[in-house]
Amino acid sequence: MVRGHPCRRRGTTIHWLLAVMVLSPLGVGALRAWSMQRGSDSRFFQAREAMVREVLADMAATAGETGRGTLSAAVLEAMRRVPRHRFVADTLIEVAYENRPLPIGYGQTISQPFIVALMTELLDLPENAKVLEIGTGSGYQAAVLAHVAKEVYSVEILAPLGRSAETRLKALGYTNVHVKIDDGYYGWKEHAPFDGILVTAAAPHIPPPLLQQLKPGAKLVIPVGPPFLTQFLTVVHKSEDGTMTTRQVLPVAFVPLTRSGGRP
Repeated sequence: MVRGHPCRRRGTTIHWLLAVMVLSPLGVGALRAWSMQRGSDSRFFQAREAMVREVLADMAATAGETGRGTLSAAVLEAMRRVPRHRFVADTLIEVAYENRPLPIGYGQTISQPFIVALMTELLDLPENAKVLEIGTGSGYQAAVLAHVAKEVYSVEILAPLGRSAETRLKALGYTNVHVKIDDGYYGWKEHAPFDGILVTAAAPHIPPPLLQQLKPGAKLVIPVGPPFLTQFLTVVHKSEDGTMTTRQVLPVAFVPLTRSGGRP
């Protein structure tokens, strides 16, 4: 499942920020042990801070559409702490903190940092939250969620991506992220209900199993729309009585939600 990016509206114009398509799978060199990474990580501090400043500028610029002019302290801290350069191929490390999507192989990308931050912010997670992510990808979004939630359950349909992301997350010390290889359309029923659900690929409709697994009072953030056309980042709020309220937040461009051919 591809991690997306926004299509910014300015008046009546939508500016598409097209995702970089597949170049090569993530190198195994990105899976170095955390103890060996610490020394080299320090040189990315300024780049990560510059990335965060760009994310905050995007939050302010899109506040009229999203209703969020900045990031909460928890999400801001997560964006500052997660080493994005550990979630891209070795050949892309030097551009890891640019505010744009990057290829991770298998036709997939790591999302633009602004989109990662915005989607996390829109979940409005409570303390000690249990979150479901559909589309693990490289594991970057899961790592950000791991800093603001108690437990993260992430489902990836592409086995090579799911396995490498799980290894990477463990090597980086994210023991509260759990990865499963499966069709994310059906969620992860065994661990439901969830305090928030985040989907990182566009679906033509909101999957009913995800709505069923959403805890009353919680939110689902998902891009909805036809493949390769304008989609909308959508927030679904499930009230305490089970009523669903849907709000379109921002036009975006995501690759379609990948489905298993063996299931309806």
